[in-house]
Amino acid sequence: MNDAISGSNDGPKADDWQIGLKIAAERLSIVRYVFLVQIEDGIASAAQRASLEYADAVLIGWPEIDSPEVVELTEAQAKVVREHMELMESYIAKFSQMEHDGDIDGMTDTLIRITERVAEVRRLYQPEFPLPTFAEIRRVVQEEWDEDMGKIDPQESDPTADEIERETESADDASGEGGQA
Repeated sequence: MNDAISGSNDGPKADDWQIGLKIAAERLSIVRYVFLVQIEDGIASAAQRASLEYADAVLIGWPEIDSPEVVELTEAQAKVVREHMELMESYIAKFSQMEHDGDIDGMTDTLIRITERVAEVRRLYQPEFPLPTFAEIRRVVQEEWDEDMGKIDPQESDPTADEIERETESADDASGEGGQA
């Protein structure tokens, strides 16, 4: 991987400084898809939704490497990109092991870490692009989650059997089915 980012042993090519941008997006896209497949059979928790939304937010509008929004990196910035990429790859290895072990909670946390590294890479290549933080996304997703769960299981009261029966009869009457047996 280091050779791909810094150039081959034959010497760096003119556009090798851009390869980190491409690799980061591709790796996050793959990990995001694997995560999505793992959680799609159930109701995703707020944390799972937030980690997926965070990955989506970082990937949305990903620039082409020849985009005018992409800046050429200095040597110091290229070194930082390599460090983020190496850390990203170590998290991906952990993510793969967690997938093998069926550790969805671990995968959720690790997807966040991978996405953070990719976001940092994007910030270096595209400094003008406003990227949200995980905390911002988590707050919004948690609010949506709470609202959705309130619709499924209202926490206002615990109805009694009589109240449930009255509600059912009322609904039946409203639909024209009550008392017509």
